[in-house]
Amino acid sequence: MKKSKENHKSSFEKRKQQTTSLAKYSGLAFQMIAIILLVLFGGFQLDKYLGNEFPLFTIIGAFGGVVLSLYFALKDLLKK
Repeated sequence: MKKSKENHKSSFEKRKQQTTSLAKYSGLAFQMIAIILLVLFGGFQLDKYLGNEFPLFTIIGAFGGVVLSLYFALKDLLKK
C-alpha cells in the first residue's frame, strides 16, 4: 500500500517537472523570436530612414538579434 502511494506521488512529481520544463523552454523560444524580430525591425527601419540601397543594418540586425537571443537563452539556461 505504501509503495503504491509513493509510486503515484513520484509519478505526479515527474509529470509536474515535465510540464514546468515545457513551459520554461517554450517561453524561452518566444523570447528568442521576439528579440530577433525587434532587432531586425530596428535595422530595417534604420535602413529605410537612411535611404540605404544595400540593407546593411537589416543584415546586422538579423545577426545581432540571433547573437543577443542566444546570449539571453544561455544566460537563462545556466541560471539555477
